[in-house]
Amino acid sequence: MLGWAIMFFVVAIIAAVFGFGGIAGTAAGIAQILFVIFLVLFLVSVVASVISGRRPPAP
Repeated sequence: MLGWAIMFFVVAIIAAVFGFGGIAGTAAGIAQILFVIFLVLFLVSVVASVISGRRPPAP
């Protein structure tokens, strides 16, 4: 999910450089939404891991 957010951010930057303001704004908005979703899922995962008390598998 973070990869998708980064991809949309790059698309927004490229579109802004070439003067496509509408596309740049839309891509930036999508990137922000995906980043927030990524952060929420990451925090839920961390909290669930702390509550369960299990450690990640050793390499």
